[in-house]
Amino acid sequence: MKRIGHRAPVSAADAHAAPATPETPGIPGTVAPPARPGNTRRLPVTREIVVLLLLLAFNLLFTQHFWSLQTFNVNLTQVVTIVIVGIGMTLVVATGGIDLSVGASMAIAGTLAPLIFLNVDGPMGIVLAFLGSIAAATLFGVFNGLLVTRLKVQPIVATLVLFIAGRGIAQVIVDGNLQVFNNDAFQWIALGKIAGVPVQVFVMLVLVGLFIWIVRKTLFGQYLLVTGGNESAAFLCGVPTRRVKMIAYSVCGALAGLAGLISIGINSSSDPNVTGVGIELDAIAAVAVGGNALTGGKAWIGGTLLGALIIQLVRYTLLAHGVPDAAALVVKAAIIVAAVYIQRRNRA
Repeated sequence: MKRIGHRAPVSAADAHAAPATPETPGIPGTVAPPARPGNTRRLPVTREIVVLLLLLAFNLLFTQHFWSLQTFNVNLTQVVTIVIVGIGMTLVVATGGIDLSVGASMAIAGTLAPLIFLNVDGPMGIVLAFLGSIAAATLFGVFNGLLVTRLKVQPIVATLVLFIAGRGIAQVIVDGNLQVFNNDAFQWIALGKIAGVPVQVFVMLVLVGLFIWIVRKTLFGQYLLVTGGNESAAFLCGVPTRRVKMIAYSVCGALAGLAGLISIGINSSSDPNVTGVGIELDAIAAVAVGGNALTGGKAWIGGTLLGALIIQLVRYTLLAHGVPDAAALVVKAAIIVAAVYIQRRNRA
């Protein structure tokens, strides 16, 4: 007679014939695929860190006045908006999508904020300017998500709609006019400093840390990667793939709106014809150079930060040594091509 709760002994042959099948984290009842040596990400992101350290060493040795707080602040502030938008782009790319409308979202947020705080006095005007403009940019992301998840429009086509129309909406709101302002409370996020370091840099670092935690430690982060890795299989396993994509596009829009506010705060003006122009390409470049696969299934927020810093340091190095900006753009394009090529070789 078998005792209740007593497990019968397993022979060596049975153990060899029936290996353990652990569940996939976050998806009960599913079997995790066997781990492949090349399918995991080593931490820290060694390749990108080595490239960044080599660039720093070169500039310390051969670039005049590189070792200064001013140079440090200049290089960091140049990448803040790219990194903030790049975080949202990383989430969207992880689902297998793309968002070309982030520049238009920046323009919308940058247009609405001055209209609010210039017409509503006091702290309430500043609060409403931040919340209202970021909410509008978030709605852009929701619209993109609905096109992708409900109407099954290809992400590049769905976001191209607002890439074209969004900036036009911003221009219509202000009739194409430049809005100039001087509001210390609103511009503190862009021009303020703490211990000599710009506040916008701290905002960037807090967001990087927050989304690293979200991707690695939360159920949404696991669903995000599973959705981008194999959406059909994830859906059959019970993952709410539509909701995951909606959240990714909405967060991307919200972060683009925040970047738009920082951008106009730096310039003390809002011009819908200029705000956020080309930011979508810089963000995608940071995602690619940071080691994120543009085919989806991976979201390395730290890699996006490193990718943005690498591109900025390359551009700074070339300009500091007399290379024209046009040539620097060509070099940046070559770096992106090299990053994509390396990704393809790693997947082969």
